[in-house]
Amino acid sequence: MSPEWLSNTYLVMDGAGTAVLVDAGGPVEPLLERLRADNQRLSHVLLTHHHHDHVAELGRVMEAHPEAEVLIHPLERKLVPEAGGELLPGELIITGKLRIEPLHTPGHTAGMLSLLFNGSDVFTGDTLFRGSVGGVRAPGHTTYADLKHSVMGTLLSLPTQTRIHPGHTEPTTVGDELETNPFVRIWRGVDPEGTSACRALGEPATLILLATDYDGGHKAWVRWPDGSDDIVPGSRIELDADPSPRDQPRAGE
Repeated sequence: MSPEWLSNTYLVMDGAGTAVLVDAGGPVEPLLERLRADNQRLSHVLLTHHHHDHVAELGRVMEAHPEAEVLIHPLERKLVPEAGGELLPGELIITGKLRIEPLHTPGHTAGMLSLLFNGSDVFTGDTLFRGSVGGVRAPGHTTYADLKHSVMGTLLSLPTQTRIHPGHTEPTTVGDELETNPFVRIWRGVDPEGTSACRALGEPATLILLATDYDGGHKAWVRWPDGSDDIVPGSRIELDADPSPRDQPRAGE
């Protein structure tokens, strides 16, 4: 995990000499050392999306492993010069004993991908975190509706035991997020929507949810006067009265 951005770079090995990196936000040197120590072949670098905190040390990886294929969704390929190919949703990648299914999960970015490994572990980029979800105000974002479908219709429709490895901080499971994620609980109809008036990004809105984000800050789900919904940084919310965020247990708490 990058200490600067709290973003995760993952090394997945098949136990038989083949390995894959998911993202390259850094620090990558411990992972490169593990590849050397275990005499692994790095076949691919698979990118969830183009944001800098997920690709910052991609050049360093390619210097050490120029033979590895760097793949990203076609909508974002031009944004990452090192990407030599496209990662197409639904087209399986089979490398060594790893069977990888790219899942298109737009919202945070248009070409956001989640990566399902061997049917048991999914790497969710910036779509779904432990106790939180991705925002839809970052560069290249799409819509709240896209993000909600990506979380509820794609990721949380996987088997409940599926392990989730998010793009930032701690792992979780599909079952845990269905039960404890405050965004998901409202989407499922378990908890009610909030009704507090607020100003979001300087504009009047209704605060549906203010929840703890992966970094200890907050993320807000708001509804604009025209009835459309948005997910914005909690730091951009102004309230007449401060509601208590629906905090979720975090690592060490």
